[in-house]
Amino acid sequence: MNLSPVAFEILFALLSVKVSSAINRKLYRKFREAGIEVTPEQWTVMHYLWTKDGVTQQELCTHTFKDKPSMTRLIDNLVKAGFVNRQASPLDRRINLIYLTEKGKMSEAKIQPVVTENIKSALDGVSDQEFLIIQSALSKIFSNIKSSLKV
Repeated sequence: MNLSPVAFEILFALLSVKVSSAINRKLYRKFREAGIEVTPEQWTVMHYLWTKDGVTQQELCTHTFKDKPSMTRLIDNLVKAGFVNRQASPLDRRINLIYLTEKGKMSEAKIQPVVTENIKSALDGVSDQEFLIIQSALSKIFSNIKSSLKV
């Protein structure tokens, strides 16, 4: 690819900061308007647990691309809010498994429609063809970054 340094800088800013920050800011606002007391970061953890409950903190780190200290803080706050709890693994008591509480499970029905609407709003005016191109390009970029992180 033959992009100028300025084009690379703009592309990086759009991909890494502006779009993500704008989506998260709007999602945070929509959560508050709906009376949902979770942050977009906490939602990423809960979203993974809605698909696969009872996982290790390390698995959550891997799938959400959060570091261990950040994940510990996120889980601590979700425990305080009553959405998740920690339980010792029956195979290795040194490992805690993270489970949704009943409140955490029930919250999916209220949270997911807000997230879906936020995504639809962000994609307003994007054609199916444009979406497929964006999806393909971002998947390649993500794959490149992900494989470069495996050391």
